[in-house]
Amino acid sequence: MAAPRPPPPGAMGGGIAGSGGAVPAAGATPAGVSMRMFHGEVFLGEMEVSPMKQGAEGGLPFPSNEIRVSHLSPASERCPPLAILQTIAPFSVRCKLQSKLTPPHPSLHRLYLTCFNEFKSAVVVVGDEELHLVAMPTKTGKVPCFWCCSARSGLYAASVGMLNLRCLAIVFDLDETLIVANTMKSFEDRIEILSRRMDVEEDPVRIAGMSAEIKRYIEDKELLKEFIDTDTVTDNGKIVGTQREEVQPVSGQERILRPVIRLPDRNAILTRINPEIRDTSVFVKLRPAWEELRSYLTAKGRKRFEVYVCTMAERDYALEMWRLLDPEGNLISSQQLSERVNCVKSGKST
Repeated sequence: MAAPRPPPPGAMGGGIAGSGGAVPAAGATPAGVSMRMFHGEVFLGEMEVSPMKQGAEGGLPFPSNEIRVSHLSPASERCPPLAILQTIAPFSVRCKLQSKLTPPHPSLHRLYLTCFNEFKSAVVVVGDEELHLVAMPTKTGKVPCFWCCSARSGLYAASVGMLNLRCLAIVFDLDETLIVANTMKSFEDRIEILSRRMDVEEDPVRIAGMSAEIKRYIEDKELLKEFIDTDTVTDNGKIVGTQREEVQPVSGQERILRPVIRLPDRNAILTRINPEIRDTSVFVKLRPAWEELRSYLTAKGRKRFEVYVCTMAERDYALEMWRLLDPEGNLISSQQLSERVNCVKSGKST
């Protein structure tokens, strides 16, 4: 097995009583606690765990005084794990771990070398939090030492993925940003609001603009009404029927065939959120230049951004709107939809 990478200058002293980073001054390190460490069900040995702070703030994050590694993080190709964690973690180093045996248990030594040489971290999952154990160089190099940082579940893997691919995250809203969607009720509301504004408006230019907008709403509303009643629309004198489009199931959902009419000349799509309930029909207009933006985001077959959707809409509606925007799953694959499309309630964060 290959020897560990030589420690970078100034990185020595990663042991329990070492110095560097947020380490307390010499002689001030809180006393360590002995804990058993596992990788899955494999026992790795006894570790001495020392918090970085004294008192109430120095509580150890491991439940039941047991360290159970569930998996290793993705390998970082560009940055050391500690640098990433100190950027995204809400706290600095939580505690330090060091083997109590010399030489250490062979399985622990292999885990340490894997993490150290391959820029990985050993991950302990605690609720919706991940505790990342980062292999650190030590003065002797004979006793495995880890520094523990915490991060929200999935955040570290997402950060590593973007750094490795050299692409950033981009978060899209849906309504009034990428699409304008209307039901029969929302069409009626929009027409009523504009009519009231016209009644008190004196500027003839603004009146003409609002009148043209009302006319467009009425035309689109008539198309939606026809779609609800007959599953067809009459566009420029031509009757257009529905196409049954298969919707990929998400998170165990059943396969759905959804009635859809696409009107490319109008840059519009009519769809039905629940195929069995006609009143869930929606008239959707895609924002101009969306196709150009989507092509840019996936230019030359390489994703320039990791795409996420955050909306206050209902989940079934949000998933259907995104399917219309990204029908081939080039921006968000079907396997990623459940975690990349986030529906939040008013006043709550994701």
